[in-house]
Amino acid sequence: MKADKKSNRLINEKSPYLLQHAYNPVDWYSWSDEAFTKAKEEDKLVFLSIGYSTCHWCHVMEEESFEDDEVAEYLNAHYISIKVDREERPDIDSIYMNYCQVVTGHGGWPLTVFLTPDKKPVYAGTYFPKEKRYGVMGFMELLEAIADQWKSNKEKVIAASDKSIDILQRMEVHRKEELKQELYDDAYRYFENNFDRVYGGFGDAPKFPSPHQLMYLLRYYELTGEENALEMVEKTLEGMYKGGLFDHVGFGFARYSTDRQWLVPHFEKMLYDNALLMMTYSEAYLITKKDLYRELVERTATYIIRDMTDEEGGYHSAEDADSEGAEGTYYLWDKKEIEDILGPEDSRIYINYYNITDEGNFESRNIPNLLGIEMGELAEDKGLNSRLQEMNKRLLMHRERRVKPHKDDKILTSWNGLMIAAMAKAGRVLKDNDLIKSAERAFWFVEKKLKTEEGDLYTRYREGEAKHHGFLTGYTNLVWGLLELYEATFNINFLNLAVDYADKMLDNFWDYEQGGLFMYGEKSETMIVRPKEVYDGAMPSGNSVACYVLIRLSRLLDKKEYEEKAMGIIEAFSSDINKVPYAHGFLLLSKMYSEQLFNRVIISGYKCDETCQSMIGYMNEQFTPFTLLILNENEEIRKKIPYLDHYEEKEGQTTAYVCTKDACQEPVHDLVGLEKTIGKTVE
Repeated sequence: MKADKKSNRLINEKSPYLLQHAYNPVDWYSWSDEAFTKAKEEDKLVFLSIGYSTCHWCHVMEEESFEDDEVAEYLNAHYISIKVDREERPDIDSIYMNYCQVVTGHGGWPLTVFLTPDKKPVYAGTYFPKEKRYGVMGFMELLEAIADQWKSNKEKVIAASDKSIDILQRMEVHRKEELKQELYDDAYRYFENNFDRVYGGFGDAPKFPSPHQLMYLLRYYELTGEENALEMVEKTLEGMYKGGLFDHVGFGFARYSTDRQWLVPHFEKMLYDNALLMMTYSEAYLITKKDLYRELVERTATYIIRDMTDEEGGYHSAEDADSEGAEGTYYLWDKKEIEDILGPEDSRIYINYYNITDEGNFESRNIPNLLGIEMGELAEDKGLNSRLQEMNKRLLMHRERRVKPHKDDKILTSWNGLMIAAMAKAGRVLKDNDLIKSAERAFWFVEKKLKTEEGDLYTRYREGEAKHHGFLTGYTNLVWGLLELYEATFNINFLNLAVDYADKMLDNFWDYEQGGLFMYGEKSETMIVRPKEVYDGAMPSGNSVACYVLIRLSRLLDKKEYEEKAMGIIEAFSSDINKVPYAHGFLLLSKMYSEQLFNRVIISGYKCDETCQSMIGYMNEQFTPFTLLILNENEEIRKKIPYLDHYEEKEGQTTAYVCTKDACQEPVHDLVGLEKTIGKTVE
């Protein structure tokens, strides 16, 4: 038991990941000047281990090595050991992950790095077993080899570390060049060529949701009318739902699928995946009006509000894959267990639809899934669908009595920004005010708990402590959330705050020499390099989202300087975009936005009567990704957006204007007129 063990320095931290290692026999430091000063004084290399609290292989390496007395004794004698939570310090993770990928060709967590006392990397890898296994060097062997090199060939090690800095600095050189005309088509063709036409998704196992790629394809479909783009999105959305990636009993999506069918997930659930998937399913619902997509937005929101929301309103970060010492235990079922809970008649139906067998489909147990079911079958039989959901409620009540996976309950500004955007958008699309209220509560939590006295953002809040100067994605994602909140509520406070944080973002992160935005700001710790991220990984990059929100703000406020900055981002990374367009899908959809003329619907209704509300409701039912909806309802909004003075309510009636950059259609006074005008404009 941990209570019987001696704690190390990490016991004083708030990070759930660092606290998981607080009773290791390793003499851990957090990332600090103290640790590097100690390394210099004792002439030792630094052993840096980076991970996060819901990381399965991080748990494995801890159990095998960091809880092992032999390993700890060697580390304590020959190294200064530092633990970093990648979710709290994405800057550290980004720099050393880039190095790992360059020198090994791959990356992942736990990230294992050896540094000189001046923070320069000399070797990197990911997970290592304690002893050599399956051709993978053992951790003890690695520790001994590197310590020996430092002792016998220190000059050579230092020279190699100097070269590593050159490598990292070259990675941050982004050339400017003319963008290719066929970028959109090139990205589309990549997705088309790598599409799995049987199960959806792109490539083979493991499969990640990558919802921002699907958002790009939806806009490509809107722009070109290419039906296959929509078909790829729908096949993927249905595939992710039908398999085990979606938790059919308790809802929410897991981080990725280990197999091609989306059947066996890596069971951890991340806030950011669920946020981006909520947005994508909301958009698919707007296009297709399929009940399945609406239901999945509702169910995912139910999971987030029920299981991932702090009592004060902020959103927690993640849930682990492991419980009771094994991966997925909380989510797996025996056939007899289901029969006992549901009874003979209901269990027969459930077992048939959710593919429950005596043999099981994972570790001799069952992951409920709908892989053998046609979606139309459930969609057409509302009674059956409802009955199956009642059965899932009963199973969930039983599952709640199991040992739950660890929850990482820290509240990250960046990830909260994404979920605020998702909840606000979903609430607007589904006409569900409870979701909008959830987004509002989360935002005011961030505003209250994660804001400095100077008005800047912190990165993380937990147990009364806000820590670390905010990174770029904290600002970009929060501005995104505020813009979605404004469109969902027309509360001008959200628009004012979006502008404030966008301005702070530009002040703190803009590169005035080369363009684009740095990952960390002027007030943050200076690292060995100052990275800029533009490649879309599990989430859209900070520069991609910055470009997107700046274009939206420019169109909304008619401020050209915001669009100039957005175009500066695209220009700064033009060579990167040209090389691999598909890897910059969110930046491309921002570029699409900047090129569209059809961009404003202004409803002038100073009392916002029934006609005004019906117009807003109609616009919220349309998939118009390049269009802003603005409610011209009072003097306050006209002060913020002066051009609204030209779009008055006429003859005391609600008046709608459908406008491009250059011209507006004839104003209309009723819903029928708005429907006709929108139809003409988008034809």
